[in-house]
Amino acid sequence: MRVFVTGASGWIGSAVVGELLTAGHEVTGLARSDASAAALEAKGARVRRGDLDDLDGIRLGAQEAEAVIHLANKHDFADMAATNAAERAAVQTIGDALAGTGRPFLVASGVAALTQGRPATENDASPNHGPDAPRGGSENLALEFVDRGVHSVSLRFAPTVHGTGDHGFIAVLAAIAREKGVSGYPGDGTNRWAAVHRADAARMVALGLQKAPAGARLHAVAEVGVPTREIAQAIGRAFDLPVASIASDDVGEHFGWIGTFFAMDLTATSIATREILGWTPTGPGLIEDLDAGAYSAN
Repeated sequence: MRVFVTGASGWIGSAVVGELLTAGHEVTGLARSDASAAALEAKGARVRRGDLDDLDGIRLGAQEAEAVIHLANKHDFADMAATNAAERAAVQTIGDALAGTGRPFLVASGVAALTQGRPATENDASPNHGPDAPRGGSENLALEFVDRGVHSVSLRFAPTVHGTGDHGFIAVLAAIAREKGVSGYPGDGTNRWAAVHRADAARMVALGLQKAPAGARLHAVAEVGVPTREIAQAIGRAFDLPVASIASDDVGEHFGWIGTFFAMDLTATSIATREILGWTPTGPGLIEDLDAGAYSAN
C-alpha cells in the first residue's frame, strides 16, 4: 500500500515508518528539513518536502496515496492557538482530499482530559469540537469524514510515549529536575499518567492501518497509569537527585508550562484496542525505562 505519513521523521513517526516499511508498504514521508529528508531516504522511504503550513503539498500527498497517517503537530506550547489552527487545517485538507475514496486516514490524538475520575476507554468520545478546542478539535473532525466516505481512525497516544532518545514530556521533566536540583512531583503525587513504549506505539499504528474499522478510536496505552511520584522518584534515581513534593500553588512556577499537564490525572485503558488489533505491548514500562538509563543520555 502507498502510505503518506506526516510527522514521518518525528519521535513516533520515524518508528511508524520503520514498521510500515518492514510490513512491505511504500512510504512517503513529509519532511521540512534536509536532515529529515535524508533520514527518511536512509530508511528506504520516499520524501515529500513541506510542513504543516504547506496545505497544497499535503493535499497532493494525500491524493497520491492509498492511505494517510497524520502524526505531525507543531507542539508550540507558547502559541497553542496557532498550533491548533494548523492541526485543524491539515486534517480538513486531508479529509477533503480523501472524501469518497474509502481510503484509510489515521489521525494522531491523545487520551488527555477525555474523562474525569476514571481511566478513559475507546468508547469515550472526545469532548473537543470546533477550531477553538484543543488540537483544533481534529479528532472529531477526522471522524466526521467517515460519513463522507473516508476510513477515518483516531490514534490516541498516552501522554508519554517513552524510550531512549525521547525529547517529549519525560525528557522535559528530567531537564527541569536537573536545572532545579530536585526531582519534584505535584502535591501528594498520586495522580497518574498512562504510558507506552515507542516501539509498541509504532506497532499499534501499523496494525491499525491493517485492521481498524472506520470510526475506531485506538489507544496506544500499555500502562493505565503511573503515579507522578513514582515518575519523579525514577528521575531522581537516574540523575542522583533528591525527590520532593511541590505544593499545588507552586506547580506552575516550578515546572513551567508542563506543570499543568503533570498535575493532571491522565489515565486510560486499551482493552478494546488489544482485542481489535491483536496488539500486546511488549516493551519496557516507563519506570523500567528510566531505571535502565533511557533518559540519562538526553
